[in-house]
Amino acid sequence: MALANLIHTFAIEKRPQLMSFVRTHQINPDAKVHLDHIETRCKGPFEGKKQAREFTAEMNQEIRELQYRQFVEGKQGLLIVLQAPDAAGKDGLIRKVLGQMNPQGCRTFPFKAPTRKELDHDFLWRVHRCTPARGHVSIFNRSHYEDVLIARVEDLVPKSVWSERYAIINSFEKNLKASGTTILKFYLHISKEEQLSRFKKRLENPQKHWKLNVADYTARDRWDEYREAYEDVFQKCNHSDAPWHIIPSDNKWYRDASVAGIVRDTLRDMNPQMPPVEVDLDEIRHYYEQEVGKVDG
Repeated sequence: MALANLIHTFAIEKRPQLMSFVRTHQINPDAKVHLDHIETRCKGPFEGKKQAREFTAEMNQEIRELQYRQFVEGKQGLLIVLQAPDAAGKDGLIRKVLGQMNPQGCRTFPFKAPTRKELDHDFLWRVHRCTPARGHVSIFNRSHYEDVLIARVEDLVPKSVWSERYAIINSFEKNLKASGTTILKFYLHISKEEQLSRFKKRLENPQKHWKLNVADYTARDRWDEYREAYEDVFQKCNHSDAPWHIIPSDNKWYRDASVAGIVRDTLRDMNPQMPPVEVDLDEIRHYYEQEVGKVDG
């Protein structure tokens, strides 16, 4: 089955800026997703990485401008959720695209194994505290979905517990939407072969040794189980208030470009406005000219 059979039909324009990455990669609400049928390597409308990186730079510039307006407006929040297998590029995507936003109004939250204190609360407790205030952007590097992914595959809680969490997550996200938060969810889709290739590069680069983890290799033994868990997430927790986007990520440059395009389009749709001027500009100019006169005198 082709990618277009699972997600919205689209036509790739010759100019990449005219391509709708949202329509290309957003999952239809009623779609049954089979990740094995979705390509992991894609070049889209780009001739190669150079053109894709130029496009990403253009998107980043507009994202910064729109995010500044969102921050100053102070009426809307944006939550960006990143999920992926190990080595799919969440950190790289944050560094090259999402982290380009003004840190005054944007913060990244990496969700690792829960602490003892976090385990003493409901599974959404640590997540809800990190959702964005109005005017702000929160980026989740992993998220509340770990509680229906690793918790399920690694048998951290019984099925009777994790199976109830899909509905709880949907209610949580709909509440955020009703409170003025736009939600973008991305799954970075890589092949098992590409993952192993990136593991090799980590081993060969001392600057990346801090990322090495035995658990990354043991998780490969449950690759199919994780795929199945993700497919259930896409079916049970994919609604208009918080849609999922499956991003082919074997080509890092395509991953970055497509996510940048989706974030840019989303901020455009949010249409943040600069607040009206509440001071008397003529009066401010008068005071300014007075001060200039003092300096010149």
